[in-house]
Amino acid sequence: QVQLAESGGGLVQPGGSLRLSCAASRSIFSINAMGWYRQTPGKGRELVAIIESGGIINYAESVKGRFTISRDNVKNTVDLQMNSLKPEDTAVYYCNARVLASYYWGQGTQVTVSS
Repeated sequence: QVQLAESGGGLVQPGGSLRLSCAASRSIFSINAMGWYRQTPGKGRELVAIIESGGIINYAESVKGRFTISRDNVKNTVDLQMNSLKPEDTAVYYCNARVLASYYWGQGTQVTVSS
């Protein structure tokens, strides 16, 4: 079992930056992959960025060059640095952890990009 708690969402103007953080309830050293997903009303949850235990990272095409995912195995956190934010980045962002075949989700944090 893994409990995940996101923080760092909020309202930001277009072109601005936000940093999301996901704190895990246990060591993430043995977690196979951790990632960030987002969801808007009427749409399914989509992958934003994922980092595997071996260090492999993947980003959605729409965020490449603007978002950076990182994990800290000492603090048991996974962060998402979001720069050059656009209105279309507005969504609820969820932290995800995969342990073998089990998936765990945080409660989500709202990110709103608007002037």
